[in-house]
Amino acid sequence: MLALKERYAKEAAPELMNEFGYRNVMEIPRLVKVVLNIGIGEAVQNAKALEAAQADLAAISGQHPVITRSKRSISAFKLREGMPVGLKVTLRGRRMHEFLDKLINVVLPRIRDFHGVNPDAFDGAGNYTLGFKEQVMFPEIDFDKIDKLRGLEVTVVTTARTDAEGRRLLELLGMPFSRS
Repeated sequence: MLALKERYAKEAAPELMNEFGYRNVMEIPRLVKVVLNIGIGEAVQNAKALEAAQADLAAISGQHPVITRSKRSISAFKLREGMPVGLKVTLRGRRMHEFLDKLINVVLPRIRDFHGVNPDAFDGAGNYTLGFKEQVMFPEIDFDKIDKLRGLEVTVVTTARTDAEGRRLLELLGMPFSRS
């Protein structure tokens, strides 16, 4: 089986060039980055939740996460400006390719009753966002050691100009879209 980067160079790029009629190889859509995000609303009351989520995200991504903080105060949520509300990691280059390869070939097949990912989760500019209800789908997470199930959002950023180009790029890289 080809690694994701080789698969892009040998199969996906030439196919995209023919399919969309690009005149220049620099026009071919490619992967830019993958952003992993966990929102932690409970971090306002429980500081340990932030540490546990940080350890989980670091294990999943292989990179230390950055704490995201609130931009404004919201009294109904007992939230002050600057309080931690989530974590994010941006993967580029080799780590991005390895993560996407693991996501497509290991994580998604582990989901129970999996019939493919939603083909309509594009943002209009060729970027794809995928949400997980729990982080235990990833092989690095030990189910016995987690304190709470947390959601995880994975955003794949591409240079595609349209959703059709982005969808085709991810299809050629092996993303299993559902046939609806």
